[in-house]
Amino acid sequence: MIKRTIYVGNPSYLKLKLEQLVVQEPETREVKGTVPIEDIAILMLDHYQITISNQLLIQLQGNNVTVISCDAHHLPLGMMLPIHGHTEYSERIKHQLAASEPLKKQLWKQTVEQKIKNQKAVLDLNHKISEPLEEYRLTVKSGDPANREGLAAQYYWKHLFENFSRRRFGEAPNNLLNFGYAVLRSIVARALVCSGLLPVLGIFHRNKYNPYCLADDIMEPYRPFVDKLVYNYILSSNNSDLTKAAKANILTIATQDVFIDGLVRPLFVAVSSTTASLYKCYAGELRRIKYPELD
Repeated sequence: MIKRTIYVGNPSYLKLKLEQLVVQEPETREVKGTVPIEDIAILMLDHYQITISNQLLIQLQGNNVTVISCDAHHLPLGMMLPIHGHTEYSERIKHQLAASEPLKKQLWKQTVEQKIKNQKAVLDLNHKISEPLEEYRLTVKSGDPANREGLAAQYYWKHLFENFSRRRFGEAPNNLLNFGYAVLRSIVARALVCSGLLPVLGIFHRNKYNPYCLADDIMEPYRPFVDKLVYNYILSSNNSDLTKAAKANILTIATQDVFIDGLVRPLFVAVSSTTASLYKCYAGELRRIKYPELD
């Protein structure tokens, strides 16, 4: 079953009743909607006047639901995950901690290769010149010491949007991309926890201030799916503002179809396949991570 992403953007009181999330109007307590907890993957809270009961939080964490809080700019700021989400958590962490540097460098090479391949597919779909990306992909070495990922990104952003510079706090459509990446990061972090892995221990990212280094690694080949969604939204709406309509569109990223391991699956399910394969690489059962292909 495909899990749901629930967005709450108005003053609300959230509570638990009969194993369901209940959304009420805070003053009158009129019920605005209910959702079974087992159907939820992500709960996004995007208003300062949202109250949530601790009983509901405990139930959400028990079902591996990611709770995201947004800031004054309506961008995801915080993420709440359960401490562990797998019965073999201790055993799996041992394999993750024991992963050798050569293994992690090979896994990062695979990650960069697939990211560049998917970026090329985005350019191809939009009739942009993409040939240099193939050259970058074919020359990625173990650990990517020549930073083919960065060179490919420079070319990619220059040719995907006109007069655009990809920056965290830059002009639109950076706002839409940032929102989409934050949602994607939450999906990946949740899948890592469900696979019994520590999101803080990356294969490449090592920033000591970053609690989600591994999520930032594994989400790289999935970023072009967000780019594609944002590009198509701007093309169809002629609008790059981060409106509720834009957010609603970007939140569909979880249910976007992707091709992975010979099958077409929703992105949300594909990410779980990726994190499960990552653990098997740590455990010596696989030699490649299963990543999606964009077409």
